[in-house]
This record gives sequence, structure tokens and C-alpha cells, in this order.
Amino acid sequence: MGNLADEAGTDVEIYRRAHTPGSVHIVSRSNAPEELLALLDSAGLERHTEATSGPVYVWHETPDGLSEQAQKQLATRAALPLLIADYKVNIDPDVYDVTAWAQTMAAHRHEQARTAGAQAPSAAPPAPPRSPPRSR
Repeated sequence: MGNLADEAGTDVEIYRRAHTPGSVHIVSRSNAPEELLALLDSAGLERHTEATSGPVYVWHETPDGLSEQAQKQLATRAALPLLIADYKVNIDPDVYDVTAWAQTMAAHRHEQARTAGAQAPSAAPPAPPRSPPRSR
């Protein structure tokens, strides 16, 4: 028995399950690396596991008590670090929030610019002006 990410050939599938309308469901491929799972954990998503006679199934959900809009925002923001880490992510349009994506991208670009500015070598001080050659 596989999962949606395995069937779709992606690393992560983000969608709202019909059986659990109170949360957004985030399923990662079977045997997903801990790095991928940790990125989902750090995004504020709750990790769940289910042991079977075969593999252990692992998935994430948005926390209980969030509004539908807050769930969409959280799920959308979770996608960027995954994409940066070169994981294949599919997010259902019904849980994608354009504003959250734009804000997340802007924050990422700002951090990249700040980091690049901090690492840039300082400019050499300007050379002192040269005296014009004397005529003889």
C-alpha cells in the first residue's frame, strides 16, 4: 500500500482530505529522509505516524484550532523550504494561498539579500588622489 506522494511521483503532496475537513493533510513519500520530515516539523505542522505490519506511515497535518485561512497560509508557507531543498512538492489549488506565498517569497528574498550583503567583501577605500605631474 503506497500513499499519494508515492503514486504521484512527488516528495510531498499537500491537500485537504475529504475525511478530515478540519485540517490540511501533508503526506511525504514512503521512506522520506528525516531532513524532509524535519522541514515539515519546523514549519509548524504536526507529525503523525502509524505503524503497520509493513512500513511505518508518516504524515503531517495543520494543527487543530486553526481557521481554514490560517491552515492554507501555513501549508503554503511550508512549501518554500521544501522547494529550496529541491524536493518535488504538489500543493492542491484549494489549499494554496497566493498572499501567503508572496509574503514568504518576499521574506526569503529579503533574507537572501541581507545574507549576501553581510558576506560581501568590504569595498577597498578609494585611492588617494594623485598629484598632477609637474612640468619641467
